[in-house]
Amino acid sequence: MIWLLAVFGAVAVWLGFTFNKLVSLKNQVTNALKQMDVQLKRRHDLIPNLVNSVKGYMKFEQETLEKVIQARNRAVSVSGAGVREVAQKEGELSQVLGRLFALAENYPDLKANQNVKSLMEELTHTENQVGFARQFYNDLVTQFNIAQQIFPSNLIAGTLGFSPAELFEIPAGSAQEREVPKVELT
Repeated sequence: MIWLLAVFGAVAVWLGFTFNKLVSLKNQVTNALKQMDVQLKRRHDLIPNLVNSVKGYMKFEQETLEKVIQARNRAVSVSGAGVREVAQKEGELSQVLGRLFALAENYPDLKANQNVKSLMEELTHTENQVGFARQFYNDLVTQFNIAQQIFPSNLIAGTLGFSPAELFEIPAGSAQEREVPKVELT
């Protein structure tokens, strides 16, 4: 009888420990996603200011500026959607922002404007913060998913209501996002 109680007690302690670990990881994943949302919102807020600042200089690049605003609006509209959809729209926005930065290099007056320079530096800093937030989120998602998949917690994770979280990744169809940029020094 004592052995049976000891085994039952050990199983109960293990269940409690496993449940608490999974809850902790799930909450960390949620927090990391919310932190990334903060950086993405900052990015979305900076873009209209940058576009308005460069409009006068880039009169012949209106199509690119419109694409930036459209991509920004699509990214903002999926706020609160699934991780995959947000990642796709943010990837599209990154792509057109890259084009805008590349075009800005062709306008010496634009590069010399302190307001534009400041906004571009701020957006570049924000892009770096978004990258770090994505990496941190994906690291936590990986830990959470591994904790659900390893033995013996894989026997009870689904029963306790846990399911794998989605990684924030570039969709397979975004081949341009995965291409190595071409740099010409001539």
